[in-house]
Amino acid sequence: MRPLSAGRRGSRRGPRRDPAPSRLRYRLNRIWLRPGVRRAVNIGIPSLAALLAGWTLIAQFDARERVVAGYEALREAVVRRPQFQITSIDVPDVSADLAEQIRTAAFVSLPANSLEVDVASVRDRVEALGAVERARVRVLTSGVLEIRAIERVAAVVWRSDQGITLLDQGGTWVAEVDSRLRRVDLPLIAGNGADGHVGEALALFAEAAPLRERVRGLVRVGERRWDLVLDRGQTIRLPERDPLAALGHAVALETGQRVFAREVTVMDLRDPRRPILRLSPYGKEELARIRAQAAGEDA
Repeated sequence: MRPLSAGRRGSRRGPRRDPAPSRLRYRLNRIWLRPGVRRAVNIGIPSLAALLAGWTLIAQFDARERVVAGYEALREAVVRRPQFQITSIDVPDVSADLAEQIRTAAFVSLPANSLEVDVASVRDRVEALGAVERARVRVLTSGVLEIRAIERVAAVVWRSDQGITLLDQGGTWVAEVDSRLRRVDLPLIAGNGADGHVGEALALFAEAAPLRERVRGLVRVGERRWDLVLDRGQTIRLPERDPLAALGHAVALETGQRVFAREVTVMDLRDPRRPILRLSPYGKEELARIRAQAAGEDA
């Protein structure tokens, strides 16, 4: 019997194994080479397991309450230190009434801890006051909560259906007063919608400076135009457009001819091309008498 050749003996062996890895193994190997995955497996999972084990142990032995209580005690010891205590509130450079309003609006109970006081919220509450334009809040090292406020300056007194109010130059509410006599130093405006035209009203008051001693105030009529009210029941009716020029004309007439020293009750300038003077009953009688006398002399 002939022996098998070497080639034939080798051909009877099984197929040779492919040294290349499988597709799944290749993908898993690529994922493992990522630094984030390796850190998560080597560090993250053990840390999470240790944390869960520790928390379970703490909860099992009822130690969680003791940890929370210890944290609260440590926090209390820190916040109660003297250097963190606020003992007073300082509101400089404002009136006494406004300072009291600011202290109330700040809503900080003394003594307070500076770590627990939200200065931004305090500032917002202070700036919500109508009499405060802007405010700055800070805690000083001396234990003082300093609130510096820019006070709105009242420019006019506004009388409306809702009462008597002080307004600044922009028409913003400043304060309420119970009587006009509280601020006789300020000009008076009245009527619905007058608060929206404070700047124009102040310009008219400035134009009427030669009549300052006789001016009683400005009245907004129909939310469209102004009437300048003088003493002795006299009124200057101003037009809707360009009231400043019309008032300047009226002041010039009064300065040159003393119109309001006569029996004039109304100077109507609503139509600048045709000003109208309205006389009092006595003035009308005197005018009729003068005309009749002039007519008799002419006859």
